[in-house]
Amino acid sequence: MNSDDIALFLRGNPKFFDQHPELLEKIHVPHPHGGRAIPLSERQTLALREKVKALEGKLGELIRFGEENDAISEKVHRLAAALVGARDFAALTHALDFHLREDFAVPHVVLRVWRANNHADLPEFKPASDASREFAASLANPYCSAHAMVDTAGLFGEAGAHLRSFSYMPLRDSETFGLLALASEDPQRFYPEMGTLYLKRLGDLVSAAVARHLK
Repeated sequence: MNSDDIALFLRGNPKFFDQHPELLEKIHVPHPHGGRAIPLSERQTLALREKVKALEGKLGELIRFGEENDAISEKVHRLAAALVGARDFAALTHALDFHLREDFAVPHVVLRVWRANNHADLPEFKPASDASREFAASLANPYCSAHAMVDTAGLFGEAGAHLRSFSYMPLRDSETFGLLALASEDPQRFYPEMGTLYLKRLGDLVSAAVARHLK
């Protein structure tokens, strides 16, 4: 009989040590962290303590993630309420810029809309290049990058040369009519592998709010 046979036997007879409890004290195994040999029962206790510690660590991590998500959800809620309450397009853009900067710590926010309307005098309706419009139309989901896409660095003015991370959300209803671009000097603020769930919700909120003022 080899070690595999013994392991197979113990798996097939889970009550073996219930029937022979004295063996738990007589069988000695190496301490998991080196040094003296210890009874099998003590080794089991150490193993359980390690599992409990690992589970406590995972639970703590889940709690932190939950708290972070709750905080983000609250910020999204405040932004949504502000966008819904905006009486005109100017109030909407002010609310968007304020909440993204103050609540979400996004230092650079650019909104571009190219659907024809009566707000052509506002900066958000400055002509957008064909490249920017095609890029926005190509996005199925928010896109994060370490580099400005197509010619969008120019949207940020003089700050464009110093920005190191970008996030883009298309604005659309039945068609793509605009682009929301966020940027930061911090290369880790937006990155390709980051989750985009809340960015997607942000894009949806802004799309609905902007479209309401274009009718």
